[in-house]
Amino acid sequence: MHDFAPVLPLIRIHAAAEAPRECCGIVVRQTDGTLNYIACRNTASERDVFRIDPADAARAEDTGELVAYAHSHVYTPPMPTDADRVYMAETGVPWIIVNHPTGSFTINYPAPFVAPLEGRKFVHGVHDCYAIIRDHYATVLGITLADYPRVWGWWENFDLPDIYRENFAREGFVSIHEGALDVEALRRLKPHDVILFRIRAPRDNHAGVYVGENFMIHHLIDELSRRELLGEFYQRRARAILRHRSLMEGG
Repeated sequence: MHDFAPVLPLIRIHAAAEAPRECCGIVVRQTDGTLNYIACRNTASERDVFRIDPADAARAEDTGELVAYAHSHVYTPPMPTDADRVYMAETGVPWIIVNHPTGSFTINYPAPFVAPLEGRKFVHGVHDCYAIIRDHYATVLGITLADYPRVWGWWENFDLPDIYRENFAREGFVSIHEGALDVEALRRLKPHDVILFRIRAPRDNHAGVYVGENFMIHHLIDELSRRELLGEFYQRRARAILRHRSLMEGG
């Protein structure tokens, strides 16, 4: 356990300097045992999200042992969001969250966490349409799917990897239908099938998990994840039905 009191004033100063954006940084333990806060650049485009610049993170870790991450919440309580909890579990170290402008703070310790599948706030690369599929397969079926880094706008840039078409095959999915969902395709759908969509993009850029009775669970950009009727809008924009090999007859 560490006494983080000495670094809190530095985090508060950084939070004030970065507001209304979130600040972010790393707490390191130096060779003499003292703690120091290293302010890092936030590379996220969204105001209420942070992504630590990798070069800054590397420089911070060169100065000592990483013992905590820190960031600010501006005008919102310093309680970890669902996305924060996911990242905390991955990092395995405490997170300090400071509110601006009050200066109140929480020190949060990592624990295994999976957010509810419905009602998640969208955070690209953490809680998005691929994350819903990963978490559905892990929590409902006990099947672990690898995570893949997602660069914002990959669906419009053919120089970037196709997150869906390239990686679903690696994860054991097989296409059982290509194109929009006609009557026959809808008849073939089974719970846990993944449906790929193309919505105002040149590549497949959205996906959902079919949960039966003509409903799917999915997560659209800037909306909460939800269970939704697989209506005509989605049927026309569907591009493929994928089924995991373990769920295929004889699989």
